[in-house]
Amino acid sequence: MTSLLAGSLLASLTPAVATSVEESAANSAPAIIAVDDIKQQRLDALPAFIDQMVEDQIKTSEVAGAVVTVVYDGKIYASKGYGFKNIEAKTPVDPDATLFHPGSVSKLFTWVALMQQIEAGTVDLDTDVNHYIDFEIPRNGFDPITVRDLFSHSPGMSDISGFIVDDPDKLMPYAEWIQAKVPRRVWAPGIETAYSNFGAALAGYIVERVSGEPFDEYTKNHIFAPLGMTSTTFSEPLAGVLAENMATGYKVENGEFIAKGPEYLSLVMPAGSAVSTGSDMGRFMLAMLNGGALDGKRILKQKSVRLLQSNSFANAPRLAGMAHGFLVERDATPRLVGHAGNTVDFHSDLVIAPELGFGYYISMSGGEGSSDARTVLTKAITGYMFPQAPTSRWSGAAETAPMGRYRSNRRDYARAPNKDYDTLVSAKGPNSLEINVRGEKSAWERIGPHLYEKVTDVPEGGPYDRVEFYQTERGPRLSFSFEPYTAYHFIEAE
Repeated sequence: MTSLLAGSLLASLTPAVATSVEESAANSAPAIIAVDDIKQQRLDALPAFIDQMVEDQIKTSEVAGAVVTVVYDGKIYASKGYGFKNIEAKTPVDPDATLFHPGSVSKLFTWVALMQQIEAGTVDLDTDVNHYIDFEIPRNGFDPITVRDLFSHSPGMSDISGFIVDDPDKLMPYAEWIQAKVPRRVWAPGIETAYSNFGAALAGYIVERVSGEPFDEYTKNHIFAPLGMTSTTFSEPLAGVLAENMATGYKVENGEFIAKGPEYLSLVMPAGSAVSTGSDMGRFMLAMLNGGALDGKRILKQKSVRLLQSNSFANAPRLAGMAHGFLVERDATPRLVGHAGNTVDFHSDLVIAPELGFGYYISMSGGEGSSDARTVLTKAITGYMFPQAPTSRWSGAAETAPMGRYRSNRRDYARAPNKDYDTLVSAKGPNSLEINVRGEKSAWERIGPHLYEKVTDVPEGGPYDRVEFYQTERGPRLSFSFEPYTAYHFIEAE
């Protein structure tokens, strides 16, 4: 029944295609109020704007501690700590010393490391990953997975889980862990992006194999030391001054912060075990905005940085997709690329505007609410610096996209799907939708054929999230602009 319904309702939808982002974004980009440059008055007022936002979030959103670093015009423009590294000791967050887990923002270091090996000629973008490793990724009837597929998160594999632990005795070398946890291949590589922690860990292992250096030592020697990132490491457990400077993780019970022990992510080291300070992350952003060099030290050629930040693959025809390792936050006016990161205890985001030499990094600790606080602050900064106006509404031909239940392609396929995590889409009129994600409902209005813009919980100046419905050879899909690494598969009508 589902397949017949999908076929009839989506017959007119445009199929998803790769490398279509530039043309489609030009046709449907939201109106930008100020596009030529960063207005000096906004830049001058930005630190006070961030101060007020974070101070309010500490009061209302379970934020224990935070750091925000802003870079512009070749220097760190502002870097500040908020709240406490340790609430019990009343130790304030120091942007130059306090360590936070950036989570998956760590992957940006991994993609830089892999690009260094491409520059060195030891790795080729279009070669089977099996050529570089000492175990085998099974074919299972599919084409080989290439290095290029890793960059675009399109290896066609299940995601993995269970890699964050709270006991150092549960750790083992990540190379052993990923060899024992090779995930199921679900579809052919290169046809759909589904965020892959395994793919990023595999990318780091390729670097380790071809360079002959352990991954944490490699990144220290070839990225962190040259850039002067003296407080950044992938190594676990932490020791010495780094352990002393690590922010405490917390949970919230009955309105009170409860301290937790350290969390460990080195089972997938290249995919997320880094720790860093706000100042160190500022230096990394400056290098990425300066063509791969900082203070006379070069970690990448300019053309390699351009490749990392350039489009690779998009699931949806009219939404921005993946760059190479970087996520495309906005495709133009200005182009924004970066990466978000979540662990259990820390929530982070890094966004840069390469054409403007501007970027910012956020990391927060605290209860579950601090994850949403990070997202709210990210959108607020983007909307403040690069404000948008709502897109004109559209009321053309009747909608043919199927309403009902959609399921994320980013999940562990070894586990039975949990329907509570599905996304529910329902029509609320000829040109409006309600989307229900785990009980949180939002309203969306149509701005084009099968294309909608969010109208609830949008910060002043945007950004305005979008959702697009589209058809593929394997069935109907929807994608959100804020998740370029995920497609949602139509499951059934509700």
